[in-house]
Amino acid sequence: MAIDVVWFKRDLRCRDHAPLLSASLSGRHVLCVFMLETERLKLKDTSEIHINWELDCAIELSKNLRKIGSDMHFYIGEASEILKKINNEYGIKRLLSHQETGNSWSYERDKKISKWCQYNEIKWEEYPNDGVIRRLKNRDFWKKERDSRMKIPLNEPPLFKNSILFSGPVPEMKDLGLNNSTLTEWPEAGEKAAIKRMNEFLDIDSKRYSQSISSPILSTKHGSRLSPYFTTGVLSMRRVVQRTNEKINYIKNNKENIDNHSSWIRSLSSFRRRLAWRCHFIQKLEMESNLDLVAQNPLIEKNMARLLDEDRFERWANGNTGWPFFDACMRQLKTTGWINFRMRAMMMSCASYNLWLPWKETGEYLAKLFLDYEPGIHWSQVGMQSGTTGINTIRAYSMTKQGKDHDPEGEYIRKWVPELSMVPTDYIHEPWKMPERIQKSIMCYIGKDYPLPILNEIESRKEGIRKSYSARKGDDVRTISRRILKKHGSRSRPRKRKKNISDTIQKKLF
Repeated sequence: MAIDVVWFKRDLRCRDHAPLLSASLSGRHVLCVFMLETERLKLKDTSEIHINWELDCAIELSKNLRKIGSDMHFYIGEASEILKKINNEYGIKRLLSHQETGNSWSYERDKKISKWCQYNEIKWEEYPNDGVIRRLKNRDFWKKERDSRMKIPLNEPPLFKNSILFSGPVPEMKDLGLNNSTLTEWPEAGEKAAIKRMNEFLDIDSKRYSQSISSPILSTKHGSRLSPYFTTGVLSMRRVVQRTNEKINYIKNNKENIDNHSSWIRSLSSFRRRLAWRCHFIQKLEMESNLDLVAQNPLIEKNMARLLDEDRFERWANGNTGWPFFDACMRQLKTTGWINFRMRAMMMSCASYNLWLPWKETGEYLAKLFLDYEPGIHWSQVGMQSGTTGINTIRAYSMTKQGKDHDPEGEYIRKWVPELSMVPTDYIHEPWKMPERIQKSIMCYIGKDYPLPILNEIESRKEGIRKSYSARKGDDVRTISRRILKKHGSRSRPRKRKKNISDTIQKKLF
């Protein structure tokens, strides 16, 4: 018998799932597949926490599939070999999946699968996945198409009569030679938990979103914390956009009964823009699939000539730089798998400008730490924050200033850097300035119990900025930067009384 195969990749949900709906209407027997691909385990941007989280979400999905008459089949191996095995056993009529914008490895894998399907006369139907548009040449009409997709009505889970049920054991991490995650604050997996968190955020926590999103402390409460669910596709972007619009309209229509309604609307509007930015950055990787391998402007990277200093890298990677706020952020990330967006940018800025470390190794390291690692966002941001795109202004963060702005009393530092728990507030951001008598009285000696700064922060940042701007000089570099701007630059209309961002970028560059 010929069957339909639904290949779940990073779309681990029953609701708003076009491939699943199409399979339910075909009249053929349906086999739902989740693959734990062994090749992927060897990649430098893959870690145990990614696999653990995806497996948890896939297991929850399997429970939901059973409720609608289907089932999830788990496979371990290489994708093309798994599909060959299924085809030999059943005969595949159609392979159905969502389009995936992953790293360069998944792009090459999908090209291989496409050729295999063509050779075996199997129709591979790939459905658009939210706001990323395949085969787009430039950004001229991207926003209009993305916004129209967000308005498409949501699909509820379909019902199945002819699914092939799964009789094998559900894989565990140990079956892959991996350990279960030891991260704290591990999210509850699955579609039900994701929708619950979405509603909690939109109905309660989002009230202080705008004021809190830049703080590593407040963002844990008032940020959406939906990114791990987006990464595994447990939530569709369309669902969250539509639910956000509904909430904004509700507040507008009931503002006389809602305190601080204007502030709440501004926060939700800011969140909605960030949802659009998410699609915007993933679109970059869709249009340029090797951003995890090659700098967007390779001449700038060549001119920078950054080298991997092992000592600097290790101290940066382990949160032992001697810059307390940075070290606190890195340690939070290593412990929980999450930190807010501004601090992610600061981490990359520190590596790129202060420590002059190469973008690829530092980007790969951070990718493995992020539970919500999304290649399109991550590698676009790595390029921007390392200064290798040529179309963005240099963003060299002051770690000390960020600490004083977002942790003025030092409580965040004391939580994540316990060596400094007794340091007086006057010295918490710059403990190396603490008099020896105070170090003795609190039994915290800088240079022994906590390291001295790896470098002078102000001087190293200034030198990094200087070398970065110097690397942008030359007609060949500018030509490539113009080409990048034309391909990836935003096409949004400038607001009144403000310059077009593209003009501003070009004037700063050229």
